[in-house]
Amino acid sequence: MGELRTAKGDLHLDRVTKRFGDFVAVDDLSLTVPRGSFFALLGPSGCGKTTNLRMIAGLEQPTSGRVMIGDVDLTGSRPYQRPVNTVFQSYALFPHLTVRENVAFGPKRRGESGAMAKADEALALVQMSHLAGRKPPQMSGGQQQRVAVARALVNRPEVLLLDEPLGALDLKLRREMQVELKRIQTSVGLTFIHVTHDQEEAMTMADTVAVMNHGRIEQQGAPAELYDLPRTRFVARFLGQANLFDAPIVGTDGDYLIVENAGQRFGVKKSRSTVTSGTVSYGVRPEKLRLDETEPTDLRPNECLVGPGRVTDVSFTGVSTQYIVEVPGFPPASVFEQNLDVDPIVTHVGDEVWLRWNASHAFAVAPEEQK
Repeated sequence: MGELRTAKGDLHLDRVTKRFGDFVAVDDLSLTVPRGSFFALLGPSGCGKTTNLRMIAGLEQPTSGRVMIGDVDLTGSRPYQRPVNTVFQSYALFPHLTVRENVAFGPKRRGESGAMAKADEALALVQMSHLAGRKPPQMSGGQQQRVAVARALVNRPEVLLLDEPLGALDLKLRREMQVELKRIQTSVGLTFIHVTHDQEEAMTMADTVAVMNHGRIEQQGAPAELYDLPRTRFVARFLGQANLFDAPIVGTDGDYLIVENAGQRFGVKKSRSTVTSGTVSYGVRPEKLRLDETEPTDLRPNECLVGPGRVTDVSFTGVSTQYIVEVPGFPPASVFEQNLDVDPIVTHVGDEVWLRWNASHAFAVAPEEQK
């Protein structure tokens, strides 16, 4: 057991499968999380991300495959035998103990010397020393969340698991805690694995994001890479918004593939397409589209144009305004325009507009039926 609790190194899931009866929650999944990284498992409800977390924690055992830290196989071991701690959404603090006593509970139970000093150190790390004498019911949700993190960190685990830890907080506090958790992870240098369905949360906090769907990882990489260059239709739609339409590849032009839809042709870089022939799902992010109130005559090289279309919805969000535009032959398009101009052009529902974008910003993935 001592070998398990002192295991150090990268976390490995080696061809892990988890079945519940006939249901396959995790399907032959292999994954490596580098030591000291902030890693996010992102996906919709039922995709298998929480089951993965529970297998890492030892709360579930894989049906097949191995869970390892470094060269040490943790498969089959109990949660308390592993160098892993979990922060749950519910915080699970003892209401009758003070904050300091809550954090010191683990070290004291294991008979470690200096438990209270270790608790004080952990509370200082999460900037909660001034509330050490309070009890959880006297604290806000954000404060309780920090205490829950301190209680996990006091054990100096090799891996800290975060199971939707910000889900119970309001929007403003959630944003603040995203920054705070990243600061803490950078300070302590531990491996953080964050399970969430909130794409903004994952992309704000994590060095690496793995997008899960139906028990498998669809794509893994840096947040900017996944957003800018999704490799599947699911990832394109799940990470932010994407304007997608299906169209056949009809030729090439240098570094570009040419697709055709509604009698019009559009380019996409070969390096930004997972498909080289047949039909693709052609995609452009909403912020990459530009609205013109008259048909533009100043198209630059590699710029694409569709229109005329009609604005069917306008939503002001503060930083930007979102427009929904319907162009014959295309799905409704979402356009984000930042509210930067002092005297902006005002576009209303019903206005006629044209849409343009640079083909180098487009991407192409396999349609769902080809996956």
